[in-house]
Amino acid sequence: MSAAAPSVAKGAARPGGRDEELLGKAYDGELLRRLWAFVRPHHRLVWTSLLLLPLVMAFDLLQPLILRWAIDDFIAAGRADELWKPSLAFMCALAGQYTFNFAQTWATQALGQSAMKDLRLTVFRHVQNLGVAYFDRTPIGRVMTRMTNDIESLAEMFSSGFVLILADAVKLVAIVVIMVRIDGQLTAMMLLVAPLLLLVARTFRTYVRDAFREIRTRTSRINAYLQEHLSGVRIVQLFARERFIADRFDELNVDYRKANHKAIRADSMLFAIVEALGTLALAALLWNAGGRISSGTLTLGVLVAFVQYIDRLFAPIRDLSTKYTIMQSAMAAAERVFGLLDTDLRDCVASAAEPGVGAGQAVAFERVTFAYGEGEPVLREVDLCVGRGETVAVVGATGSGKSTLVKLLTRLYELPAQGGVIRLGGVDVRTLDRRALRRKVVSVSQDVFLFQGTIADNIALGDVGITRERVEAAARRVGLGRLLERRPEGLDAAVGERGNALSAGERQLVAFARALVREPEVLVLDEATANVDPEAERLIEAGVVELMRGRTSIVIAHRLSTIERADRVVVLHRGKVVETGTHAELLVLDGRYAALWKLQRGHGVAA
Repeated sequence: MSAAAPSVAKGAARPGGRDEELLGKAYDGELLRRLWAFVRPHHRLVWTSLLLLPLVMAFDLLQPLILRWAIDDFIAAGRADELWKPSLAFMCALAGQYTFNFAQTWATQALGQSAMKDLRLTVFRHVQNLGVAYFDRTPIGRVMTRMTNDIESLAEMFSSGFVLILADAVKLVAIVVIMVRIDGQLTAMMLLVAPLLLLVARTFRTYVRDAFREIRTRTSRINAYLQEHLSGVRIVQLFARERFIADRFDELNVDYRKANHKAIRADSMLFAIVEALGTLALAALLWNAGGRISSGTLTLGVLVAFVQYIDRLFAPIRDLSTKYTIMQSAMAAAERVFGLLDTDLRDCVASAAEPGVGAGQAVAFERVTFAYGEGEPVLREVDLCVGRGETVAVVGATGSGKSTLVKLLTRLYELPAQGGVIRLGGVDVRTLDRRALRRKVVSVSQDVFLFQGTIADNIALGDVGITRERVEAAARRVGLGRLLERRPEGLDAAVGERGNALSAGERQLVAFARALVREPEVLVLDEATANVDPEAERLIEAGVVELMRGRTSIVIAHRLSTIERADRVVVLHRGKVVETGTHAELLVLDGRYAALWKLQRGHGVAA
């Protein structure tokens, strides 16, 4: 589907469509183990964060003991004039807590951002190497969601979830130990609510995880839909489909809101239940402690310290809903990110030799059969040899398999083992390194994609081995001279988003210069002049001849006038080679090529 098409983005953007985002039940331990591989290189930040935790905790848990000391040993004993001692101790404890908490928070945040930087780069490199078939079935917006929103959720887990949950677990144990040492009876009463808390946490765990899986799914659907229809906004406006597109987006938006409501409901219920249990525990404590204070078996200082510790005991449990939200959101995000990383690259082992084009056959297709997915074969036992320095034109009706030959030669799609062999210089292309292969074989298609930047940037594409002089020479050889003369910036003129500052013909000229500057051994022109107006076509004709001189060339075209000078013409029909010969020979043969020629000249209808 074209990015400009005003319709729902494949199945993923269609409410109620097949959901490929729910990856099934994942084990948190396995996900955390894989995340640890990105954390391990930053072990200094890990140890800094962990070593600061007990210091923060110690200064925090010391404060209730200082309060008990102040009440029992100074206020109750009538030594109010010496209260400056516990006051100073309390202030020092606060200062120590906040100082070490700042350092620990900084280390944790730095750890999360550093680890996620590495993960983001790993995912991006992986995505760049995925086959074109993956992007045929996966909306770009969904991939972007995994690389941005999902990884950001993992960063939030490191900064606000994982380390704090670990700290809270240690803190809870420390509080219980201190409370037991102060008063075992009151501690036992408080721990009666522990089984209820564990039951609540276990009940909500699965529910919250499922809710956040659904949120991530809805987010990716919205992003995919937005990416597609914002890219195709001109088509939407030209056909006045704004209301229809907005209505479809509203459906996705409502689904996203419902998914969030489910998570919010779980979050609110968990918080309310924990808060209620904490309040009941505190009420029971006051009821029991009141009688003991009256009987003299419990001091007021101990009661105040217990209230402080109960608040510290239930505070992390009350915050558990928030931290659980972060953790479950992160685990759902981790499932998706690692699911993307687990996508098979289908890379083959590189050959020890660089691909080269020697004497004899430069390119050979031997009994090549190929189908996209489970559909009917697009190519059926195609045999085609191209000699060194030869120009071969491949023609045929739409859907005959012409462009598929190019995609298989450059390994945009992988030819299965049972689908025949494609050789470059006598070597199976499946055994060659892709980068080395694509330095030797350069393709120019009618769908020219230009990146944000200048004309020079789009010709060199960041290759440091291509000098400015080579870029200028290539630009002028293909006929870009007139374009550069009209623009004061010359090669430094901005092309705009997707090249919208240039005409279709100018974009095509930039694509020709991009191919020429690399001096390829095998050149493929895949409908390369289809979008060029007659004036621009005349302008680049000499450049095309220069581009093809001395090179093995494969020319694919609907416009048969562009391949008249080819050494040989190969006609494809329904994925098979049906005719081979020169232009003149095939016209005399009066077969399918002649029918195509007559159809384009308006002399008849192709059979």
